Amino acid sequence: MLTDSELIDNILNNNSQKAFEELVNRYQSLVTKTCLGFVSNYADAEDIAQDVFIEVFHSLKNFRSESKLSTWLYRIAVNKSLNFIRLKKRHSGLRSIESFFTTGNSNKSESIEIASPKSTDADWGIEQQEDKQMLKKAINSLPENQRIAFILSKYHDLSYKEIAEIMSITLSSVESLLFRAKQNLQKKLLKEINN
Repeated sequence: MLTDSELIDNILNNNSQKAFEELVNRYQSLVTKTCLGFVSNYADAEDIAQDVFIEVFHSLKNFRSESKLSTWLYRIAVNKSLNFIRLKKRHSGLRSIESFFTTGNSNKSESIEIASPKSTDADWGIEQQEDKQMLKKAINSLPENQRIAFILSKYHDLSYKEIAEIMSITLSSVESLLFRAKQNLQKKLLKEINN
């Protein structure tokens, strides 16, 4: 299996379509999942992922190997997703409310419980859907940088260092953004519950 650097060399120097197809196959899932963290459905995420790879094809000659290829792809995917949201005025969504409030790098999570655990089984599914919608609304209402950092951290499980590279900010800025995002989400969700 070729390394990323070798793939890029083959694409640029040999104009190899096969090498580009291998690059797409290698990163298709990562790019699509990244886009899915920002948009509301899989079809939109696939469309954006296709746009990402079109841009990669046209911009690969400008790629500097100072960062990993995956970091560059994350950055393009995030930007394309945000542009899509701005243009289409769609809302982003996430699928689960578990593990969103994990602190630091620990594996212990403090999930916020929105629905009553005493609900009947019939009501539980409805309440879970409502909880997801409430969480989506709260995440969508975060300031853009907080939302990006939060999704990359909690949905994609990226390290602070990786998020800093993708967003072109410092580690301390990532920590601050995530701290404020968690505080804002908790406030918004508690306010929603109490209404």
